[in-house]
Amino acid sequence: MNFFDSSEYIYVPGYRELFRGQQEKQKAMVNEMIGKLTNVCWDKCITSTPGSKFSSSETNCLTNCAQRYMDMSLLIMKRLQQ
Repeated sequence: MNFFDSSEYIYVPGYRELFRGQQEKQKAMVNEMIGKLTNVCWDKCITSTPGSKFSSSETNCLTNCAQRYMDMSLLIMKRLQQ
């Protein structure tokens, strides 16, 4: 018996639907995280009415804020998985 022979796989009813449901949940979580990141970093870094371009300090602040937010989100997710 070859363990990886596709003719020997077991069909699990509803698996595809379950997998799609998990993908949709992950997409929703990513969209929610992006929305939160945008709101938090915008409020922190953009202190006046924005012009046609961000200033260099605003750009740096937005970049650093987004990176810290992503780092903390990944850290929290890793801790929750333990």
